[in-house]
Amino acid sequence: MSDSVPDLDPRRRRLLFRATHRGTHELDLLIGGFVSSRLATFTDEELTEIERLLELPEPDLADWLTGRQPVPEALQHPLLQAMIQAEGK
Repeated sequence: MSDSVPDLDPRRRRLLFRATHRGTHELDLLIGGFVSSRLATFTDEELTEIERLLELPEPDLADWLTGRQPVPEALQHPLLQAMIQAEGK
């Protein structure tokens, strides 16, 4: 954990760790970069949504974030769309 986040609450620290330690380097960068750049401003609802997204299987997340597969309609959420758009830049 970086020294730049010492005053994050425990939930945000846990979320940051999970987002940057997914298991594959690609997802650590994609998800971790997105989460770390916005973590301090996430609402409770957004934190819950990110936590839910982190429970999804790695291969599916990688396919959606890189555009290899479309995101299923049931999982469409503004945060996931923001992650996809951030990846495309």
